[in-house]
Amino acid sequence: MHCPFCSHEETKVIDSRLSGEGRQVRRRRECLSCGERFTSFETAELVMPRVNKRDGRREPFDEHKLRSGVLRALEKRPVTSEQIEESVSRILHRLRTLGEREVDSGVLGEHVMEELRRLDEVAYVRFASVYRSFQDVTEFQEEIRRLQSLPSLLVDKEQMSLLPDEEES
Repeated sequence: MHCPFCSHEETKVIDSRLSGEGRQVRRRRECLSCGERFTSFETAELVMPRVNKRDGRREPFDEHKLRSGVLRALEKRPVTSEQIEESVSRILHRLRTLGEREVDSGVLGEHVMEELRRLDEVAYVRFASVYRSFQDVTEFQEEIRRLQSLPSLLVDKEQMSLLPDEEES
Protein backbone atom coordinates (compact mmCIF):
# COMPACT_ATOMS: atom_id res chain seq x y z
CA MET A 1 0.00 0.00 0.00
CA HIS A 2 1.28 3.49 -0.83
CA CYS A 3 2.04 5.81 2.06
CA PRO A 4 -0.55 8.65 2.17
CA PHE A 5 2.17 11.06 3.37
CA CYS A 6 5.12 10.49 1.00
CA SER A 7 3.58 8.08 -1.58
CA HIS A 8 6.32 5.52 -0.99
CA GLU A 9 5.25 2.06 -2.21
CA GLU A 10 6.35 0.01 0.78
CA THR A 11 4.64 -0.05 4.16
CA LYS A 12 4.62 -2.66 6.88
CA VAL A 13 1.73 -3.83 9.00
CA ILE A 14 2.30 -3.16 12.71
CA ASP A 15 -1.04 -4.38 14.09
CA SER A 16 -4.23 -6.02 12.74
CA ARG A 17 -7.65 -6.27 14.42
CA LEU A 18 -11.20 -7.08 13.48
CA SER A 19 -13.57 -4.13 13.44
CA GLY A 20 -17.03 -3.29 12.16
CA GLU A 21 -18.61 -6.33 13.85
CA GLY A 22 -16.02 -8.60 12.29
CA ARG A 23 -16.70 -7.42 8.75
CA GLN A 24 -13.51 -5.39 8.43
CA VAL A 25 -9.85 -5.74 9.30
CA ARG A 26 -8.25 -2.64 10.77
CA ARG A 27 -4.52 -2.45 10.11
CA ARG A 28 -1.97 -0.05 11.59
CA ARG A 29 0.78 0.53 9.06
CA GLU A 30 4.14 2.23 9.04
CA CYS A 31 5.85 3.69 5.99
CA LEU A 32 9.31 2.20 5.43
CA SER A 33 10.53 5.49 3.95
CA CYS A 34 9.24 8.35 6.11
CA GLY A 35 8.26 6.36 9.23
CA GLU A 36 4.75 7.87 9.42
CA ARG A 37 1.99 5.62 10.73
CA PHE A 38 -1.56 5.37 9.43
CA THR A 39 -4.62 3.13 9.59
CA SER A 40 -6.15 1.18 6.73
CA PHE A 41 -9.36 -0.84 6.62
CA GLU A 42 -9.85 -3.98 4.57
CA THR A 43 -13.25 -5.38 3.62
CA ALA A 44 -14.29 -8.23 1.39
CA GLU A 45 -15.44 -7.12 -2.03
CA LEU A 46 -18.51 -9.12 -2.93
CA VAL A 47 -19.86 -8.65 -6.40
CA MET A 48 -23.63 -8.43 -6.55
CA PRO A 49 -25.41 -9.87 -9.57
CA ARG A 50 -26.73 -7.66 -12.36
CA VAL A 51 -30.50 -7.25 -12.45
CA ASN A 52 -32.46 -8.30 -15.54
CA LYS A 53 -35.44 -5.94 -15.79
CA ARG A 54 -38.83 -6.90 -17.21
CA ASP A 55 -38.26 -4.74 -20.30
CA GLY A 56 -35.04 -6.64 -21.15
CA ARG A 57 -32.58 -4.08 -19.78
CA ARG A 58 -29.76 -5.20 -17.54
CA GLU A 59 -28.48 -2.92 -14.82
CA PRO A 60 -26.10 -3.18 -11.88
CA PHE A 61 -27.68 -4.08 -8.55
CA ASP A 62 -28.36 -0.93 -6.54
CA GLU A 63 -28.58 -1.44 -2.76
CA HIS A 64 -29.83 2.14 -2.33
CA LYS A 65 -32.75 1.42 -4.67
CA LEU A 66 -33.60 -1.75 -2.73
CA ARG A 67 -33.49 0.03 0.63
CA SER A 68 -35.58 2.98 -0.59
CA GLY A 69 -38.25 0.63 -1.96
CA VAL A 70 -38.46 -1.21 1.34
CA LEU A 71 -38.56 2.07 3.28
CA ARG A 72 -41.28 3.45 1.03
CA ALA A 73 -43.45 0.38 1.66
CA LEU A 74 -42.83 0.62 5.42
CA GLU A 75 -43.46 4.37 5.65
CA LYS A 76 -45.45 5.24 8.80
CA ARG A 77 -45.57 1.59 9.88
CA PRO A 78 -44.52 0.32 13.34
CA VAL A 79 -41.26 -1.31 12.26
CA THR A 80 -37.88 -0.42 13.77
CA SER A 81 -34.88 0.62 11.72
CA GLU A 82 -33.03 -2.42 13.11
CA GLN A 83 -35.71 -4.75 11.72
CA ILE A 84 -35.49 -2.99 8.35
CA GLU A 85 -31.69 -3.31 8.24
CA GLU A 86 -31.91 -7.00 9.18
CA SER A 87 -34.37 -7.59 6.35
CA VAL A 88 -32.24 -5.73 3.81
CA SER A 89 -29.21 -7.73 5.00
CA ARG A 90 -31.12 -11.01 4.54
CA ILE A 91 -32.09 -10.01 0.98
CA LEU A 92 -28.48 -9.08 0.17
CA HIS A 93 -27.25 -12.35 1.67
CA ARG A 94 -29.71 -14.36 -0.44
CA LEU A 95 -28.57 -12.59 -3.60
CA ARG A 96 -24.91 -13.22 -2.81
CA THR A 97 -25.46 -16.89 -2.01
CA LEU A 98 -27.30 -17.46 -5.28
CA GLY A 99 -23.87 -17.35 -6.90
CA GLU A 100 -25.38 -16.03 -10.13
CA ARG A 101 -23.95 -13.23 -12.25
CA GLU A 102 -27.46 -12.08 -13.16
CA VAL A 103 -30.81 -12.26 -11.39
CA ASP A 104 -34.29 -11.49 -12.72
CA SER A 105 -35.98 -8.51 -11.12
CA GLY A 106 -38.89 -10.86 -10.36
CA VAL A 107 -36.70 -12.99 -8.09
CA LEU A 108 -35.50 -9.88 -6.30
CA GLY A 109 -39.08 -8.60 -5.94
CA GLU A 110 -40.22 -11.92 -4.45
CA HIS A 111 -37.41 -11.76 -1.85
CA VAL A 112 -38.49 -8.23 -0.93
CA MET A 113 -42.14 -9.26 -0.64
CA GLU A 114 -41.21 -12.23 1.56
CA GLU A 115 -39.30 -9.92 3.93
CA LEU A 116 -42.11 -7.35 3.98
CA ARG A 117 -44.67 -10.05 4.70
CA ARG A 118 -42.50 -11.08 7.64
CA LEU A 119 -42.34 -7.49 8.94
CA ASP A 120 -45.70 -5.90 8.22
CA GLU A 121 -48.72 -7.06 6.20
CA VAL A 122 -49.76 -3.53 5.23
CA ALA A 123 -46.29 -2.82 3.83
CA TYR A 124 -46.41 -6.14 2.01
CA VAL A 125 -49.69 -5.21 0.28
CA ARG A 126 -48.38 -1.72 -0.52
CA PHE A 127 -45.28 -3.14 -2.19
CA ALA A 128 -47.22 -5.92 -3.95
CA SER A 129 -49.70 -3.40 -5.36
CA VAL A 130 -46.92 -1.50 -7.10
CA TYR A 131 -44.72 -4.49 -7.89
CA ARG A 132 -47.55 -6.52 -9.41
CA SER A 133 -49.21 -3.43 -10.94
CA PHE A 134 -52.66 -3.87 -9.40
CA GLN A 135 -55.23 -2.30 -11.70
CA ASP A 136 -58.31 -2.31 -9.47
CA VAL A 137 -59.71 -3.12 -6.03
CA THR A 138 -60.39 -6.72 -7.05
CA GLU A 139 -56.68 -7.40 -7.36
CA PHE A 140 -56.13 -5.98 -3.86
CA GLN A 141 -58.85 -8.28 -2.54
CA GLU A 142 -57.32 -11.31 -4.24
CA GLU A 143 -53.91 -10.52 -2.76
CA ILE A 144 -55.40 -10.08 0.71
CA ARG A 145 -57.21 -13.44 0.36
CA ARG A 146 -53.95 -15.05 -0.69
CA LEU A 147 -52.22 -13.44 2.29
CA GLN A 148 -54.92 -14.78 4.62
CA SER A 149 -54.38 -18.31 3.35
CA LEU A 150 -50.65 -18.21 4.19
CA PRO A 151 -49.32 -18.78 7.71
CA SER A 152 -48.33 -15.57 9.48
CA LEU A 153 -44.64 -14.71 9.49
CA LEU A 154 -44.96 -11.47 11.42
CA VAL A 155 -41.91 -10.72 13.54
CA ASP A 156 -43.74 -8.36 15.88
CA LYS A 157 -47.03 -9.94 16.92
CA GLU A 158 -48.14 -6.70 18.60
CA GLN A 159 -48.56 -4.80 15.34
CA MET A 160 -52.05 -4.05 14.14
CA SER A 161 -53.00 -6.67 11.56
CA LEU A 162 -54.34 -5.86 8.14
CA LEU A 163 -56.50 -8.95 8.36
CA PRO A 164 -59.25 -9.63 10.92
CA ASP A 165 -58.57 -12.43 13.41
CA GLU A 166 -60.33 -15.69 12.65
CA GLU A 167 -61.96 -15.61 16.12
CA GLU A 168 -63.84 -12.44 15.16
CA SER A 169 -65.44 -14.14 12.13
